[in-house]
Amino acid sequence: MGVRSVKQIVENCAARGVEVLTLFAFSSENWKRPKEEVSMLMSRFLQALDDEVDKLHENGVRLRFIGNLAQLSSALRERMEAGMRLTANNSRMTLMIAVAYGGRWDITEAVKGLAKRCAAGELNPEQIEETTLSAELALADLPDPDLLIRTGGEHRISNFLLWNLAYTELYFCDVLWPDFGEKELAAAIDHFGRRQRRFGLTPDQAEVR
Repeated sequence: MGVRSVKQIVENCAARGVEVLTLFAFSSENWKRPKEEVSMLMSRFLQALDDEVDKLHENGVRLRFIGNLAQLSSALRERMEAGMRLTANNSRMTLMIAVAYGGRWDITEAVKGLAKRCAAGELNPEQIEETTLSAELALADLPDPDLLIRTGGEHRISNFLLWNLAYTELYFCDVLWPDFGEKELAAAIDHFGRRQRRFGLTPDQAEVR
């Protein structure tokens, strides 16, 4: 049912002209769940890849994965890499799938990268700015999200894209993900359309901007 919702949302977002869609499929904390559940989820994920990659390619969708992919099985990584290669030149929409991903992990890895560059003499610590760190993150080459949709009645972001969500509009709904469809997506986008995005400015300044 969850995979069915993914298909519907991807299709609807592409039809609406959404340029980048990121789905949180499996968090770094989800490894703590019962082994049987994790194994089932990974099996479903593998099956979904086999079933859907060709369709994504036919519809011009570029597929990418972010997260600590080294934790995944070699079979799953191979399928993921094959899907990314197949769809690499597509431009209708970019579909990002976060797997074994955590916002804290993302920032930690970015800091490690900067530390290594400083230790190698390639970078002076005084040169590090927000843009320097952003360039090391998983979404380095993509704009920050405009809208975060959280389903299931939870009112938290659960360690997802912590850096990138600084000025993202947040939308929470009670509908569970398997039941989240075109109607619910339309409501979320309508909510977003009524927001004034100020980025720290006053309402009057934002209007001019």
